[in-house]
Amino acid sequence: MAAPVLPDTVSVRKAVSLINGTDTGKFPRLLSRILQKLHLKAESNFSEDEEEKLLAAFSLEKQDLLLVLETISFILEQAVYHNLKPATLQQQLESIHLDQDKAEAFASAWAAAGQDTIEKFRQRILASQKRTSLRQRTSLQRRSSSWRTSVQTALDTFFKKADKTPEKPAAKTPEKTPAKNPPKVQPRAFQKVQQSHLKEVLPNQYDCYFQYKYINVAILLIYN
Repeated sequence: MAAPVLPDTVSVRKAVSLINGTDTGKFPRLLSRILQKLHLKAESNFSEDEEEKLLAAFSLEKQDLLLVLETISFILEQAVYHNLKPATLQQQLESIHLDQDKAEAFASAWAAAGQDTIEKFRQRILASQKRTSLRQRTSLQRRSSSWRTSVQTALDTFFKKADKTPEKPAAKTPEKTPAKNPPKVQPRAFQKVQQSHLKEVLPNQYDCYFQYKYINVAILLIYN
């Protein structure tokens, strides 16, 4: 069995009582008008002048009329959400003590325009999803463009600093006399000292190597 279209509350019981007291001949036209604009959330179903006419036509106070209109809209929205059949809608309305003639008016209006109303809701949801997806893609493109600009700025700054940095003169190494005996294998600790000494002797070569690796990585990040 489908879920109840209305909860059992004091406001709902009052709204049902007010709907039961409305003119049976005018009530179907009221339902038809609300169904036409049910999917337009940003718009009110009735203008202020139309509400004044409804107050006179149904002999209701302002707050009571608003309660009736909101309750009718909620019932129809529940019918959209649960995709209720007209007979099921009528049965559920009668179960909350809505008069038979009013429940039949709901079922007739829903049978005439229910599927069109459901389709309008579906189109509204799809349009909202498309707008959300477009905003997300636009935001992602802006963040990507900003990130690329930041990387490019960092590269420009790097090259400017590299141009201004004077090259360090290579240290002269003392000439070694050829060894009469074959070279001995040095211990690992001594080899590390030699590597450190080589980096001090040839600093430009080491700097250029790491600059070359940094530039390659930055270019890949920009153009991939």
